[in-house]
Amino acid sequence: MEELSGREVALLKATAANRVDLTRSAEPDVRVDGLPFCDPTTARALVHAGLIEASTPVAPGDHAPARLTAAGAAALGPAVVAA
Repeated sequence: MEELSGREVALLKATAANRVDLTRSAEPDVRVDGLPFCDPTTARALVHAGLIEASTPVAPGDHAPARLTAAGAAALGPAVVAA
């Protein structure tokens, strides 16, 4: 990914704050605070780009908490992740 949009940054920040979960599937559904994320295309792009991932293994279709990958943390920068 090149430069992140505001929406992408917001989702990465929410993920760093443990507010995001996603389904295990080829096209994961992403929820923030238990509600569907407003832009599933952006959410899926972040998963496919390797910036967020499920933090625990789950059965296909089940939800798992999301976490930033090393690439996701690097994209946000250390000051943002630590905040």
